[in-house]
Amino acid sequence: MTPEQRLEIAEDIARQAGRMILDARTGQDFQQRYKDGQELVTDADVDVDTYIRQRLEEAFPDEHRLSEELAPDRESLEAPSALWIVDPIDGTVNFAHGLRHVAVSIGWASGGHLHLGVVHAPFLDETFTALSGRGARRNGKTIQASRSSRLNRALVGTGFPYRHDSRPPLMRRLMAVLTHCQDIRRNGSAALDLCDVACGRLDAYYESVAPWDFAAGLLIAREAGARASHLYPGPGGIPEDLYGENLLVTSPGLHDDLGELLRRADASELADW
Repeated sequence: MTPEQRLEIAEDIARQAGRMILDARTGQDFQQRYKDGQELVTDADVDVDTYIRQRLEEAFPDEHRLSEELAPDRESLEAPSALWIVDPIDGTVNFAHGLRHVAVSIGWASGGHLHLGVVHAPFLDETFTALSGRGARRNGKTIQASRSSRLNRALVGTGFPYRHDSRPPLMRRLMAVLTHCQDIRRNGSAALDLCDVACGRLDAYYESVAPWDFAAGLLIAREAGARASHLYPGPGGIPEDLYGENLLVTSPGLHDDLGELLRRADASELADW
């Protein structure tokens, strides 16, 4: 199967899943609960995940799948074989509260490298797509990342972990960005934050996220010309493309300066900036 055929199938699945999300919101036909006492999950998350799983199994029966819902198999990250990486509803809290930053995210990796990404935002009527080496698109039109190179003019996106006790160390980063950059945005969907970097709405994005949150969006941003890396080296065994701790994705001209700012914030070394 050609990459274009894979993308066509993945995009159709994402769009159909988006219709399920729209219907669930319209009818308010979902229950809510919390995983591990912290992370909100709705019936819609599970229903959409089940639909995506069934479609992928029909089209690609021999390929592995990693998803946020239904007992994710994180060991798949260490395997070199083909892997679909799915977030049925990225932005579940937004979805449950009636906000619009909600997305279906479907990525495909092989040999530890991302090759395909689809992020569909049903409430915004936007679909972002990318194939490795082929550029990125929004609703079929080519997009390009920001060319900003001035830290004090940079609009930066980020997010925060569900566990409240994990948030205080991140306040140093937040204050550094608020002090040295134009402003910060926290929209509640990592996939869409990365797509906003891809089309220049954001100049940069940093966060620690799970593979299903960032896989598709990372490829889309990179194919649009953004530069991506990690603030610190990752562990062995997990391919860099699938490792989401301390992720940094920016316009090319901001990458080094913002990375240095965040690392100095972590080390409490910003008094002389």
